[in-house]
Amino acid sequence: MTAKHDIDGLADIKVLVDTFYDYVRQDRLLAPIFQEHLHNNWGPHLEKMYAFWNAALFGVRGYVGNPFARHASMLVSSEHFEQWLTLFNRAVANHFEGPVADDARRRAGIMAATFYRRIQEQQGTGRRTQV
Repeated sequence: MTAKHDIDGLADIKVLVDTFYDYVRQDRLLAPIFQEHLHNNWGPHLEKMYAFWNAALFGVRGYVGNPFARHASMLVSSEHFEQWLTLFNRAVANHFEGPVADDARRRAGIMAATFYRRIQEQQGTGRRTQV
């Protein structure tokens, strides 16, 4: 096995994102949700995630969208978010170590907690975030 290094650019982000979504596709809890929304059309989603993490970690322009809006109407529980974060952290840990890898884990944790809280706040209110 090669020595781990820090996330250092788009090529590493692609490794991270691809590894994470390989885990998701095999996960009994998360795979059905992604299948329902992506219908096996992973290419555009992966490209968007590469751009998202490149912007989040390195400030590189290219991501366009409202990530919460895509998730706002999903029927998900805290278990879904915990599993999402577990798989994301596993993908990071399996390939990377260093300050940017730590930042990716930190940002993913904040995102999971924020999305879950906002979805819970919206349930039963009839409000929906615009996509």
